[in-house]
Amino acid sequence: QVLAVESGGGSVQSGGSLRLSCSYTRRSYCMVWFRQAPGKEREGVASIKDDSSTTYLDSVKGRFTISQDTPKNIVYLQMNSLTPADTAMYFCAAASTYHCRQDLRSWYGWGQGTQVTVSS
Repeated sequence: QVLAVESGGGSVQSGGSLRLSCSYTRRSYCMVWFRQAPGKEREGVASIKDDSSTTYLDSVKGRFTISQDTPKNIVYLQMNSLTPADTAMYFCAAASTYHCRQDLRSWYGWGQGTQVTVSS
């Protein structure tokens, strides 16, 4: 079973950057970063498959970059030009479906998450 541990969150001002890390126990077909803000639905932010292909939520394209270090079992999310709208708890999960970033029902193995807070 895949178990993930997220880290790297924090509080930054608008325009700032953070790099999140996800350490997982076993690689899956797809790894997804998703977020959830209070009172809002979960949304897949970025995904990376075992062939290194990536997808992004439209609102983060050009600002966020997902990458992986497969030998170390780590997935990263580099977040630049952060805005208050990016404030949320961020989680890393495994998935096994083709449209993994959008398919919330396929996500599994996420951890406690890491909080990202962006102030204006």
